[in-house]
Amino acid sequence: MASCQIFSFTEGLREVVEDGLYMQSVVGDALSVGVVNFRAAKGSDIPPKSHAHGEEATLQLRGGCTVGLGPDGAAPESTVALEEGSVMIMPADAPHSGVNSFDAEGMCLRLNVVTPPRAEYGAKGASQVFYPMGGKP
Repeated sequence: MASCQIFSFTEGLREVVEDGLYMQSVVGDALSVGVVNFRAAKGSDIPPKSHAHGEEATLQLRGGCTVGLGPDGAAPESTVALEEGSVMIMPADAPHSGVNSFDAEGMCLRLNVVTPPRAEYGAKGASQVFYPMGGKP
């Protein structure tokens, strides 16, 4: 029988940037899921860096994000605004970046589902955290 993988939005998140970015991910056979939790203290200092991967569904849970489209994170070709409760489907291999906005408690929280699984998130059952500006596997 296949086993389920479980992770929490609020507990056990791994620090990528001190007081700025906390993450957790899980990798399956056909997709990866990552929770990305930016904190205003130092998360607002993380510069946008363009990246691309498989098709991505993003659910903005808290705060917001302006998604830059194109290969230059500092000068995107166009932008899309995500507000709390928004869902975005990003096409596969589309370069994108983001600038966060924070809720009243200083948080920007989103869930990303990518297919095929993001290679940077590791293998099934052995997931790791990664963010395009660097990470701590």
